[in-house]
Amino acid sequence: MVLLDARSRLYGLAVALAVGSSVLAVLVATSLDLRLRDPDGVAGPAWVRLPLIVFAFFVADVVPRAFFRNRSEGRGLRSALDDVVRERWDRRRTVLVFVGLASFYATYVSYRNLKGALPFARDVLHDDALLELDRAMFFGFDPGPALHDLLGTGVSAVVLSAVYLAFLAFVPLSLGAALVWARSTRTGAFYVTALSLNWLMGTATYYLVPSLGPVFAQPELYVDLPETGVSALQRSLLENRVEVLADPAVAGAIQGIAGFASLHVSIVLTGALVAHRLGLHRVIRVVMWVFFVLTVLSTIYFGWHYVVDDVAGVAMGFASVWIAWRATGGTSLQAAVPPQRPAEQEQEQVRV
Repeated sequence: MVLLDARSRLYGLAVALAVGSSVLAVLVATSLDLRLRDPDGVAGPAWVRLPLIVFAFFVADVVPRAFFRNRSEGRGLRSALDDVVRERWDRRRTVLVFVGLASFYATYVSYRNLKGALPFARDVLHDDALLELDRAMFFGFDPGPALHDLLGTGVSAVVLSAVYLAFLAFVPLSLGAALVWARSTRTGAFYVTALSLNWLMGTATYYLVPSLGPVFAQPELYVDLPETGVSALQRSLLENRVEVLADPAVAGAIQGIAGFASLHVSIVLTGALVAHRLGLHRVIRVVMWVFFVLTVLSTIYFGWHYVVDDVAGVAMGFASVWIAWRATGGTSLQAAVPPQRPAEQEQEQVRV
């Protein structure tokens, strides 16, 4: 019971962020006469797709182990599955995975609703000032069009679009891996807390410096770009925003446009820093840093963000990881993969 209590406290900040953001989202929605909504995605609402992703990681964790155990012991696959589940998924671990998933879900849904309420709560936009700041930093040039000239608008557009859209899969997949495949229960708590901090820091910046982003404020600067998955997403978001502003009660809709700061940059940087902190395989670390650099380029190339948005995103990423590291006792964290064997798991010591 002492061990369970110590492990449970690892999620103290994540749970506090979830509760606090949920209360704030309810208060903001009530004050503005808006409905709270569960954000839909290509795979359905978040409350469906997140548990499904975690379950898929659970299956990938258990089935191969049971298969190889059955081959070596020959006691039957059903018996091997029962043994693996009993050894690796005791009640304590299962409860902690649920706490982590629920904390992330509550914070994410609150973030989406608070972001959706932004134009009703703050009726001012700072795009003109941010655009001028970009031009001042780049000697009168617009960074997005400058990247079009430098990289071209053919293959580069296709590659950077794929990188930008990969973020949509990166967040839930990395969350599932951290919660299910990590060696230490601290790893899941560390990553969930860092992600939650990103969502809420990003929300705070949206309200402090409301903006749309270059492609929505100055669309003529991006007319030379070809049709890609990103352009389709931008068009969809703009149409959705127009519908919601015209009628806030439009069924199932959440306005999803906000510029400062870049959460794509902050969260991908968080993933890279977490991989580095946990000492994951060198290939994973290199891939994450390449992903980060290409994500920064894609946000400017497609006009999602001003350069200062990305600078703020970098600051948020570092801050989120540092705070989460301290809050979850980072000096005791171990590498996230591969998973521990049962005997090693029993010997894990948690220092709080």
